[in-house]
Order: sequence, then C-alpha cells, then structure tokens
Amino acid sequence: MTVSALPNSHSAPPLTATRTHAATWTPTVAILLSTYNGEQFLGDQLESLLQQTLTDWVLYWRDDGSSDGTRDIMLRFMAGPGVGRCHAVLDPPGRLRPTGSFMALLRVAAATDVAAVAFADQDDVWLPEKLALAVAALRPDPRPALYCSRQLLVDEALRHIGLSARLQQPPGFPAALTQNVATGCTLVLNRAAARLVASSHPPPATLHDWWSYLVVSAHGGRLVADATPTVLYRQHGGNAVGAPASMRRRFVEALRRGPGVFMNVLRGHVAALREQPDLLSPDAAAALDVVQAGLQGGVPQRLAALQLYGLSRQTWQETLMFRLWFLVD
Repeated sequence: MTVSALPNSHSAPPLTATRTHAATWTPTVAILLSTYNGEQFLGDQLESLLQQTLTDWVLYWRDDGSSDGTRDIMLRFMAGPGVGRCHAVLDPPGRLRPTGSFMALLRVAAATDVAAVAFADQDDVWLPEKLALAVAALRPDPRPALYCSRQLLVDEALRHIGLSARLQQPPGFPAALTQNVATGCTLVLNRAAARLVASSHPPPATLHDWWSYLVVSAHGGRLVADATPTVLYRQHGGNAVGAPASMRRRFVEALRRGPGVFMNVLRGHVAALREQPDLLSPDAAAALDVVQAGLQGGVPQRLAALQLYGLSRQTWQETLMFRLWFLVD
C-alpha cells in the first residue's frame, strides 16, 4: 500500500501515489482515520488529537471518496499542525466503505513497529487522556490485546446527552458472536492484535470494530473494557452506526427489524472465522463448530448450540431475543 506524507508548506499540493521515505522514528500509537464527507465535524476531531496528553502518535488517514471539503481539510492539516506525522494512505483507491477503508489503514499501520493502533471516527472528539489511558491499560504484552471504553454521548453541538451503558457481562468469546461491545471510536489494539486483525479477511457484512473484537476474543487475546469514558460520541443524522438507544427502544426496533439481518451477519461471522483457523484458539474453534452445527441443523442442534457457556448478550432481554431468533431463523 502506498503511504504519502506532505512536506511543511503553506499550501497543500494534491495527493500523489509517490512512496515517501520511511519515518526515522517509531511513535507509540498509530491513529487510523477514515474520512467520507466529514467536513462539518472533522476539524473538532483533528483538534482533539492535537490535545492528547500522549503526544507520541502518528496519523494515517484515507479518504473514501468525499465530495465535500474533507480532503482539503486533511491536506491543510498535513501541511500544518500534522506535518511529518500525518500520512495519507492511497492504496487501494476507490470507495471501500468503513470496514474496507479501516482495514486498508490497519494493514499499513500493522506493518510498522508502533506499540498500539487506535481507530478514530471523523465526527467525534477525543478526551485528552484517551490515548494515555488506552496505552496504560494495554501495557507491554506479547499477546493480542484490545482496549475499549465507555463514551460520553453528545449532540451535534457537543451538548451532553448521557453516558453509554456500562457492560453488565465481561467481553469475550463466544459472546462476541451475539453482540459487539467494542465501540470503534474507543477501540485500541496492541501491536500483536493489530497484526492479527490485519492478517485476517473480514466478511462483507461486518464492521471493523466488531470484526476486531471477534478476532481478538476468538484468538484468546486479552480484552480491556474501561468504565472511564474517553470520547465525546457525537450523535447526529449522519452517524454510520450511532450509540444504542434505550433498552426499551432497542427491543422494539429489534422486533420491527426481525431476525433476518442479524442472523445473516452471524452466519457470515461464523463462516469467516471457520475459514481462517489460524485465528482461533482451540476452545473458540470447538464453539464455532457447535454454533455452525446449530445453524445448519434443526431445533435439537440449535438448542444444543444455545447451551454453550457465554453465548449470550449483555442483558437477559437481549439474550432472550437472540435465542428466539437463533431458533426460528
């Protein structure tokens, strides 16, 4: 993949596919930013990166086909405050959508010697201690490790809405098959986890954060869920996903949608993981075999799969719905 960095200048030249010389320093954290028509809020996010108490970072960004002023904002940042530490990833070109774009960025960062890799959304604001808290929690570890945290929910103008829910059950596998609890804007991978996920091939319907959580948990990696919020998670009409609504509203919306979309994603995750056995611990491989047998079999096989320890969601209401869907779809 081609990575381009702009020299310090007052005007930002257009991106080219010229490969630049490798940096002579190894930052602690590589921040990955995929942009798409994000000019409205992007400046706030970039400013919050500059305000991090952990200053030893490098930014890799990729534009996914913006038609507004997003690229101009990034080019000015590269030539100004981000000079020397802000790099544009140009390959592969074209519209990849969030998962493809973030995976392209991750594969670039994982080929370096950074200690950790952090995903960044274009419309959020990071609290100053975000990177420092994640790096301290991950600590040097040869095993794959994933960090995520709670979020402060805010509106378009950064007015306080609330706090994301605290996890009621610890993260892990096979629970990761039923629900993603690693919100992408908070997610940080250590070097081993970044390289593990970068070597994988996600299924088409997944999101980069859920896939990262699945891969690290299925590999037997360490999972850190921080109760301290680290991000102002902006809620607006253009959110790709957005924060979960109230439990009652989530339940009603899930009933309205029905099991089809969820079960298709589940099948895709199970198939993709089983096709890549090097990603899996022995326990995860055995659990996937049971889940796959349930998906392919009748009610007895599905009931057997639902007996797997840990195959549940965060609350009993969500777990009940998951079990009903697993049985009927």
